[in-house]
Amino acid sequence: MTFTIFPAIDLRGGQVVRLRQGDPAQSTAYAKDPLAVASRWLAAGAAWLHVVNLDGAFGDATGAAINRNALAGLAALAARNHASLQLGGGLRSLDDLQAAIDAGAQRVIIGTAAVENPALVEAALARFGAERIVVGLDARAGMIVTRGWQSATPISAADLGCQMAAMGVRHALFTEVGRDGMLSGPAAEMTAAIAQLTDLAVLASGGVRNLDDVRELRLYAPRGVAGVVVGRALYEGTLDLGAALALAETGG
Repeated sequence: MTFTIFPAIDLRGGQVVRLRQGDPAQSTAYAKDPLAVASRWLAAGAAWLHVVNLDGAFGDATGAAINRNALAGLAALAARNHASLQLGGGLRSLDDLQAAIDAGAQRVIIGTAAVENPALVEAALARFGAERIVVGLDARAGMIVTRGWQSATPISAADLGCQMAAMGVRHALFTEVGRDGMLSGPAAEMTAAIAQLTDLAVLASGGVRNLDDVRELRLYAPRGVAGVVVGRALYEGTLDLGAALALAETGG
């Protein structure tokens, strides 16, 4: 049983930002240098970085290109520190996925495309293998949202997860969008329920405030919660990454 902490680096126009509930109009910039931020998290002992190209998710080609320029540097920095990089945001074709992996991402996240083009997931599994593919289950009140969380769908997170698991997917990232960036506490029970219903290894995302929230999520590891993405709590200083990593390792 493993439980992994993924510090988040969300990129918008090359800067490190956090959004509230995925709303691009509610953006807070925390740093201009993504490499400096990544260095902090790696120095604290992070084994993974969770990087999101927000402009890619929102369809902003100019911003997405700027963010992609930062990716190579982040991937190289992670490699030098024997860490891995998980990338999401606007990856909607096999060429997008190939480019992300070629740039150094160990895992790529398929979100919108998993809903709009399930055949892409099949092709990605065949080309890259299940260990490199993460399906993003981004939901508002349990129902999947797409296109940078701006478009609603009639599909539940659990149903999409089951569809993906039947195709051979092993890893998923469940984000309760209403909690994301709000420091309101994670949807721990819902995350665990999705993991059990789908038999996927599910990463939790959204709402983590402090070490108690990490501790709560880790209790669900036997039910398939494989880790947690932490963002705003790190940037606001309500969660110490070193302490979170230690807790994930020992459970204490």
